[in-house]
Amino acid sequence: MTDPSETEIQQEPPQIRFLRRLVTTLTVVMIGGLVVIISLLVIRLQADDAPLPSEIALPPGVKAEAVTLGRGWIAVVSGDDRILIYDRETGALRQTVRINK
Repeated sequence: MTDPSETEIQQEPPQIRFLRRLVTTLTVVMIGGLVVIISLLVIRLQADDAPLPSEIALPPGVKAEAVTLGRGWIAVVSGDDRILIYDRETGALRQTVRINK
């Protein structure tokens, strides 16, 4: 005598078989996607940092409120409504921009 559960498995409808294959394919694709994303994160996080000067000397009495990094420059927004633009590699002051209120 055969087990009834075995006959049910052997006689499953084609839609169920198709659905099981879709779920398996989706699982494989999701695992592959996660592997790719984790690999990209590891590669990006191991990249060399952008060259930055070891120190930036602000003018006397100036307090930095914000810093922005750009290609080849660093902008420091000061508390006295100025933007000080420094060279990214050397840390030398390139330009001062006054902010009008």
